[in-house]
Amino acid sequence: MQDVATLLTATSRADLTDRDAAAVRAAIAQSGATPIATQWLSPQIACDVVFTGANRGDVSAALRKTFADAAFDLVVQRRPGRRKDLLVADMDATIIAEETLDELAAVAGLRDRIAPITQRAMNGEIGFEEAMRLRVRMLEGVHVSQLESTFDRISMTPGARTLVQTMRAHGSYTLLLSGGFSYFTSRIRGAIGFDRDIGNDIAIEGDQLTGAIDGPVLAPGAKHAALVRIAAERHVPLSETLAVGDGANDIGMLQAAGLGVAYRPKPVVAAAVAVQLRHADLTGLLYLQGYSQQEFRR
Repeated sequence: MQDVATLLTATSRADLTDRDAAAVRAAIAQSGATPIATQWLSPQIACDVVFTGANRGDVSAALRKTFADAAFDLVVQRRPGRRKDLLVADMDATIIAEETLDELAAVAGLRDRIAPITQRAMNGEIGFEEAMRLRVRMLEGVHVSQLESTFDRISMTPGARTLVQTMRAHGSYTLLLSGGFSYFTSRIRGAIGFDRDIGNDIAIEGDQLTGAIDGPVLAPGAKHAALVRIAAERHVPLSETLAVGDGANDIGMLQAAGLGVAYRPKPVVAAAVAVQLRHADLTGLLYLQGYSQQEFRR
């Protein structure tokens, strides 16, 4: 059985070298495995080192220790079955750069009150549902026009659209799943091209937010449940799913997915999820699946 170690850096940096790949091959050999091939998925951005003959977990641990301070990401996984048929992606601070509730709070002049609660929730210091209801309560009376003003402040994470469009072009189903508001998930779905989105519905009366959630809160357990449910609906084994997120409420789905990737993770997530992207942009999720740059759809 072949395994693969993938080296990744940001597209904006494009500074991987043959020397980096050689250092990884040498470390793999020192751990008792046998490197058999080096394949560049994109020059200076992503490289696969294929190997056999050792416990994958032992090799991964050895590489993490050796390259802990390297300026690139390094992920070890089985080579067969890398391409996934279902993508489930968190929205805030993952597919988009911002936390939408914090941005809405800023537009409404409430950021100093709301942003610290968001940070505590993402770090797992306060229950997600409690934090959501507390923050939304502070938004009572905010005019609906400020939702559109907030959307105008949002920026897509580099590689997000390429990730979704490439996976869809190759037959995968894509879901945007967020503990934020469906007002934003529906618009991000349309802008990037997800097949489906799920978020919380914020209650509105007339032209103002009521300070309440309309229906149940999409809490952390609901993200895991949604991954399992959509995979079953699509007849996709969990081993063939890919999930990506950054916050504490994403941990369950990241641990359940065939490939769960912590993107720029909060500390509590970094401690719980082994596969992490700290340098590569979201196209790194394509390289981890073995896509070459020539296969990307932009």
